[in-house]
Amino acid sequence: MTKKNPMSRALVRRETIAGYAFMVPSLIFFLGFVIYPMVQCVITSFFDSTMNRADIFVGLANYTELFQDEIFMGALKNTFIIVIVSVPVTCVFSLWVSSVIYDLKGPICSAFRCIFYLPVVTGSVAVTVVWKWMFNNYYGIFNYVGTSTGLLKQNINWLGDERFALGCIILILLTTSVGQPIVLYVSALNNVDQSLVEAAEVDGATKMQCFWKIKWPQIMPTTLYILVITTINSFQCFALIQLLTSGGPNHSTDTIMYYIYYNAFKLYRYGYGNAMGVILAIIIAVLSAVQFKMAKTD
Repeated sequence: MTKKNPMSRALVRRETIAGYAFMVPSLIFFLGFVIYPMVQCVITSFFDSTMNRADIFVGLANYTELFQDEIFMGALKNTFIIVIVSVPVTCVFSLWVSSVIYDLKGPICSAFRCIFYLPVVTGSVAVTVVWKWMFNNYYGIFNYVGTSTGLLKQNINWLGDERFALGCIILILLTTSVGQPIVLYVSALNNVDQSLVEAAEVDGATKMQCFWKIKWPQIMPTTLYILVITTINSFQCFALIQLLTSGGPNHSTDTIMYYIYYNAFKLYRYGYGNAMGVILAIIIAVLSAVQFKMAKTD
C-alpha cells in the first residue's frame, strides 16, 4: 500500500483553502442578501410591523386575515390562472418551435433563436411601453386593425375592461417567456443521440414515434428545468401589472406579487405583506416538488 505524498496533501490543502477563499465574497452576499431577508420575512410575518413604531407580535393573525381578505383571494385566483395558462402554453409552443428550427442550417437557426430571445434581453419597461401603445383604446394597433377589418364594431379598452385585462397580461407574459425555453430546447435537441433516431427510422418508425420514444426521454431534464423556471416566473409576475394596470380595473389583474408590493410599500403593512410572501414561497416550493416527483415517475 503506497503512502500519499506529503507534498500532494499540502497542494490539495492549499487548493481547498484557495477555493473556499474565493467563495467567501459570494457566500457573504448570499447570506446577507438572500438567507437573512428570508429569515426576517418569516419572523416579521408574525408581527404587526409598520413604520414609526415598534413591531407588535400578533401570532398567526396575519395568516388568518389573509384567507379572509377577498382581494388576496382574488389575487391568488388570478395568479393561478396565469400559471395554469402560461406554463403549458409556453412549454408546448417552445418545444414546437424548437422542433421546427433545430435542424435548420446554422445561420437560419441562429436568426430564429435571436428573434425569439430578443424580448427576454430587452428591458421590461421598453417592452411594456410598446404593448401599452398596442393596446391603447384610442390609437392602438389592435383596435385599428379590428375596426378596419370589421372584426370590432368599436374600440375596446383592452387594459381597462375586466373581461380582457387579465388575458392581455397573459399574452404579453407569453411573448416574453418563450425565448429562453426555445434556446434551451434547441440545445437539448441537438444533443439527442442521432444514431438512435437513424436506427429507429431504418426500422420504419415515424417522426412522431422517434420524437416520443427517443427524443422526448432525452430532453426530459431540460423540460423539467423549463417547467420549474416558467412556473416560478409566472408566480412572480409583477412588472407587467405594475406598469400596465396597477391591479385594475377593480382588482381584476391583481397578482400575489403585486398585492405584496401594494401592502408592503404603499400601505406600509410589512408583516401582512411578508405573510403573503411566505404563502407564495410555500406554494412555489410545493408545486416545484410535485413537478420533480412527476418527472422522476415518468
